[in-house]
Amino acid sequence: MFEGLRTSRLGCVAFLLACAAAPAARADDKPEVHRDVPFLQWVREDAAPPEDLDLSPRLSDERAGERWEVRDGRLWLAAAGDAPYAVLDLSEAPWPEVTAIAAAGGGAVRCGTERGAFLWDGSGCRYFASRRWLPDDRVTGIAVREGRAWIATRGGTTSILARPMTLAEKAAHFERTVRERHVRFGLVSSCGLDRPGDLASFRLHDSDNDGLWTGMYVAAESFRFAATGDPEARRFARESLEALFRLERITGIPGFPARSFTRLGEHGGGEWHPTPDGEWEWKGDTSSDEIAGHLYAFHVYHELVATNEEKQEIAAVVGRILGHILEHDLALADLDGEPTTWGRWSKQHYGLAAWLFARGLQSLEILSHLAVARRMTGEERFGAAYLELVRRGYARNVPSQKIEFPTAINHSDDELAFLSFYPLLDVEKDPELLAIYRRALERSWKVERPEGNALWNFIYAAGMGKRTGFDLASAILTLQDQPLDLVEWGVENSHRNDVEVSPVLDRHRRIQGVRVLPPSERPLHKHNGNPYQLDSGGGGRGEEAATFWLLPYWMGRHHGYIREP
Repeated sequence: MFEGLRTSRLGCVAFLLACAAAPAARADDKPEVHRDVPFLQWVREDAAPPEDLDLSPRLSDERAGERWEVRDGRLWLAAAGDAPYAVLDLSEAPWPEVTAIAAAGGGAVRCGTERGAFLWDGSGCRYFASRRWLPDDRVTGIAVREGRAWIATRGGTTSILARPMTLAEKAAHFERTVRERHVRFGLVSSCGLDRPGDLASFRLHDSDNDGLWTGMYVAAESFRFAATGDPEARRFARESLEALFRLERITGIPGFPARSFTRLGEHGGGEWHPTPDGEWEWKGDTSSDEIAGHLYAFHVYHELVATNEEKQEIAAVVGRILGHILEHDLALADLDGEPTTWGRWSKQHYGLAAWLFARGLQSLEILSHLAVARRMTGEERFGAAYLELVRRGYARNVPSQKIEFPTAINHSDDELAFLSFYPLLDVEKDPELLAIYRRALERSWKVERPEGNALWNFIYAAGMGKRTGFDLASAILTLQDQPLDLVEWGVENSHRNDVEVSPVLDRHRRIQGVRVLPPSERPLHKHNGNPYQLDSGGGGRGEEAATFWLLPYWMGRHHGYIREP
């Protein structure tokens, strides 16, 4: 269970081992299933501390026969009258300048430092820092009462506790946050906050990838409906499906969906076009990201939720989108008739050198989209185009979809790849092609495995037809450890003594780690973000939509990887 997970150079072993290689599946292995029993969810609660609570700074404390002390650059423990012994060299703690400690009982101690706080329990350190957890990172005092740690800082006092919670309860919480603050005309995305961290000050706004994020929400609610039969899930999925339909309809170009739409004058920057009635505007220069999100959503809803009438409705939209792409030589053609910047799936749009790196993902995407269109519409043109691309080597390109220089790794491409793998492997029946695609998915998953991404794990398991041999443990750890607070706070980890910094900067020239930190310690990001990123800006001026969590959870429920107790 996750409550034992800690992250330090000594203690991040638990998380890393959970994300490391699992034993190969045997024929007699039982299916891997997680029973959704309560785990300990760390939460922050701001409240006035008890009046009799001592929050003065101290470097020694005693509780239940355990005496803790900081001296000589080490953390010492004397238990049950025994002589004290050093349990931690503070040079291996997240930050060595300890300002206060509080015994927590059971072999655990809370430590405040000049740069955050950490919990040591014998297996390693769990780090609490940034506005996600503390009013200020400079800790001036700590006290523990009834399992709750009260932490005084230069910016005020807060409390942190571990509360029993199931994944189902967490899903209900995240669903409420989405419905309260993240739905705009059926589109689902992040929201802005006019006052840092103040959820009551939220405001809805457009996003470059409203189609992608909304498509993932449609899929999440479709999986939820398939797992539970809850009519609310169907209603939510249908509402956002309508928004995807509207993205295609509002442009006036059959088969060309907009990135987003707003009322006239309410949008941010970018390429915007007014509708003929002068009341709305839609965003152009649509990318392959949007098409991947639309087709993924259409496939999942079509297979799990749709009535016969809805299947015809979806098939008509899919037919127009793929028809448009075929009519424009495997590209999205914008209002000016020219291919969009990132809506291209053919070598002729790239040039030889660029195509060598783009061909894997672009081949995977267009084959997946055509396979879905062939299945839904039954139109021969899509089947013929699919087979022609196979003949031209597109299927052979798919296993190379994850070949990049270390400094150019694009985690957004990983997202597009896995969203394309799922429907392709669901509809493809040719054994030779299926073997190629599964070999590609196997390779991609092995590259991504250290990240512990729940969605990638479940798509891999479903696409490979696996019930064992995938990384269920790390998927569950990631779902459990995601903080309930999805405010976009600035986070810093590159200063930590227990974090190994990679010598390679990411594609945005940002510092990244050698290993992935747990979600509760790293910067907040969706599936398109870099989980190795150590530091991030952000002043609490936005909140992320919980779709990135709800999608893998409900997919896991639908496919039977997660079960209620």
